[in-house]
Amino acid sequence: MTASTTHVWRLLKWGRILARHGALRGIERDPNTPAAVRRLARIARFGARVPKVPRYADAFQAIGPAAIKLGQTLATRPDLVGEDAAQDLLRLQDQLSPVPYETIEAAMLASFGKPLETLFSRIEQVPVGAASIAQVHRATTTDGRQVAVKVLRPGVEDDFARAIDTYSWAAAQLEALSPEAMRLRPRLTIETFKRWTLRELNFRREAASASELADGMTAEPDFVIPAIDWARSTAKVMTIEWINGIKLSDRPALVAAGYDLPGLAQTLVRAFLRQAIADGFFHADMHQGNLFALPGNRIAAIDFGIMGRIDRRARVWLAEILYGLITGNYKRVAEIHFEAGYVPAHHDV
Repeated sequence: MTASTTHVWRLLKWGRILARHGALRGIERDPNTPAAVRRLARIARFGARVPKVPRYADAFQAIGPAAIKLGQTLATRPDLVGEDAAQDLLRLQDQLSPVPYETIEAAMLASFGKPLETLFSRIEQVPVGAASIAQVHRATTTDGRQVAVKVLRPGVEDDFARAIDTYSWAAAQLEALSPEAMRLRPRLTIETFKRWTLRELNFRREAASASELADGMTAEPDFVIPAIDWARSTAKVMTIEWINGIKLSDRPALVAAGYDLPGLAQTLVRAFLRQAIADGFFHADMHQGNLFALPGNRIAAIDFGIMGRIDRRARVWLAEILYGLITGNYKRVAEIHFEAGYVPAHHDV
């Protein structure tokens, strides 16, 4: 069990990094921040040159892979962190500094247990994407197919274990300090973060999720799931069909290429509703960095490390909530929240 002093030391070190990048300014100014946390934030920035514009992405990247993953999650929640912070954190999705190819090559060799020449005729040394857990290289298989090879960053598992251990400890201390913090349930948040992250570290699980989702999406031919190359995939390396497309985050490029943007939006909504309501198995990390527009106004999804399942009853509730919102029957929407147990019974409809 990690000593409390170790946790405190890590938090002080991380706090100093955040402070140097101006990322603690919001915490200091928030009236809901516990006084003890506000004091620590002020101590952390003591003597530091704080930039006028906070550099959140740079701060999370400097702390390490687990912080990067947390930052990626926060990038999808501008309602929590603000539009400016969320926009800056988007850089963490796939624009990180890559691991040297020699290190990646050694990791692939160790994972496959055989010479790479027997699997690939060519592997591009410059990655096409680098994120917190893995980086992706374009390659050509020995039978001539274009593929993307996703490789787990060496040492990332140990780094995540240490960081999440400290996150959990800090969350428990925060709940003890502030009733407001307890209401937000930080310990449960970190536990959920830990559970999903551990799943993402096993690429066999991700490959299986991609294959299952592909089977379920045959009814939506305009929503493409790339095929897994099982012969070239392990727990730490995943090989998947190469996708030539434009990221949905690059709106100018989509317009220049003549894509039907409302049509793409309809395809995306229809695909998600089929996943979540019809099948109960859905891509739970479908942000714009994981979606590509393909010729013919089709959409391809990548990165299947985080998937969700919804049982039949919850799918009915979700369908009723969406229908109520679309038709303006907000009273029925409120009633469903009580029926589902999402809102305690003592509240007023």
